[in-house]
Amino acid sequence: MDIDEIKKILELMDEHGLSYFQLDQDGAKLELKKGPDMESIRSFMSAAPSYTMMQAPQGYAPAPVASPAGPADSGAGTGLASDEVEIKSPMVGTFYRSSKPENPSFVEVGSVIGPDSTVCIIEAMKVFNEIAAEISGTITALLVENGTPVQFGEPLFRVRKG
Repeated sequence: MDIDEIKKILELMDEHGLSYFQLDQDGAKLELKKGPDMESIRSFMSAAPSYTMMQAPQGYAPAPVASPAGPADSGAGTGLASDEVEIKSPMVGTFYRSSKPENPSFVEVGSVIGPDSTVCIIEAMKVFNEIAAEISGTITALLVENGTPVQFGEPLFRVRKG
């Protein structure tokens, strides 16, 4: 699915007054939500500092990113305990810890989460994506500041599995 198709879906949502759209197609999942909460986030974003994304140097190849639900490595060299895994960003965008600036964060250090627990929102191209934990455990570290840009595969949280 390309950006023009997503724009068309957004136009149809506006035209028909839809506030939620979900599509599962060929292993890809697209979920779009609109409503008053999204407007609050947009106003919060306009007050946040802006950042310029830089292009990677020619010949740069990022390291492969393991799924949070995948097998944990030994943690050697990463600072992870043997029973910890990282929840990594599934996309490039802006990281938000809550749905509105005045709302409490989805999770804090010590929060117990399940696979369907929402841990944050990442805004990409004016679409606000709720990010699910995809694992069970307890949050041990928050690795990203609210309102900052994140890259694909960037660690967002550390979780003690269990």
